[in-house]
Amino acid sequence: MRFYFTLFASLCSVVLYAQNTGYQTTTKDSSAWFYAKTITAQELKRHLYIIASDSMQGRMTASVGQKKAAKYIAKEMKRIGLLPAVVSGKDSSYFQKFKVVKSGWGMALYRNREPNNRKPSEALETENVIGWIEGTDKKDEFVIISAHYDHVGIENNKIHYGADDNGSGTSSILEMAEAFIKAKKAGKGPRRSIVFMLVAGEEVGLLGSQYYADFDPIFPVNKTVVDLNTDMIGRIDDKYLATKTTDYVYLIGSDKLSMDLYKLQEDVNKNSLQLKLDYTYNDVSHPEMLYYRSDHYNFAKKGIPVIFYFSGLHEDYHKPTDTPEKIHYPKMTKIAQLIFLTAWEIANREERLKLDKK
Repeated sequence: MRFYFTLFASLCSVVLYAQNTGYQTTTKDSSAWFYAKTITAQELKRHLYIIASDSMQGRMTASVGQKKAAKYIAKEMKRIGLLPAVVSGKDSSYFQKFKVVKSGWGMALYRNREPNNRKPSEALETENVIGWIEGTDKKDEFVIISAHYDHVGIENNKIHYGADDNGSGTSSILEMAEAFIKAKKAGKGPRRSIVFMLVAGEEVGLLGSQYYADFDPIFPVNKTVVDLNTDMIGRIDDKYLATKTTDYVYLIGSDKLSMDLYKLQEDVNKNSLQLKLDYTYNDVSHPEMLYYRSDHYNFAKKGIPVIFYFSGLHEDYHKPTDTPEKIHYPKMTKIAQLIFLTAWEIANREERLKLDKK
């Protein structure tokens, strides 16, 4: 009798804990799933048609269009209710400013001691846009959800709209942030703090994430639990067009530093959206070398576990034809919901992700 009583008491404790914290992604009637469903195709589309509009001029780093996009993102972060990440005295801002210089095919970070003796007048100012939600009992640990919002601008007098690359990730971050804020207002805020980071300079060398990780980590690197990075999740590539499959996502990096993260992601997906998780690009020797080509890599270099969410290359990649009407919004919605549920799980579990000894 004692064994059964102990087991019953333990089960009751688990149920009460889940009810009190809203932490349970394993069933579709859970709090996590309730807030995941507030991420909708309609809202994603609303954001994306603004971010990938003519007025943003392709969002080239340090351009007028990129700065206009930054202002839109900051305005949305404020409307949603995120805290500004950059605090100086009594002033606060969503903008983490840094400087770049033109360098060869792209750009480079401008530092005070430039090796090539460039003049300060050659430096161009740009900015990451960062907002966050303070956690509860584990607020000094941080979950980062990232995406780049820049693109390649205007080439040959044609705007490169960058709807998939990476208006899709940018729009998704804003919707995830709003879902987490709705949960917090209902008393189901995350235990760990969550940072929503939209970076510039990705297309010219992963510069915004490099600046944050190497020179100005607003939230301590050793307290950062994970980076969930979203880059191009709005289209269907040729492989899945051929099989008429839409419910898939490529995952890159989840097993590189933490098998705990890999298993967690598998479990969250199995117990919620059940997307096809495709690891084709996860091999570091894959010819596309995608593990090294988006902003998560600057976090991985610091020993922070990462996942890069991606839906594949397509014929409009880095062309003026990457436009909002070509986005598959229902598919994009499901991937954003999966990332939200994964972040919820990581932010609320008792232990932080375990690092593998390598």
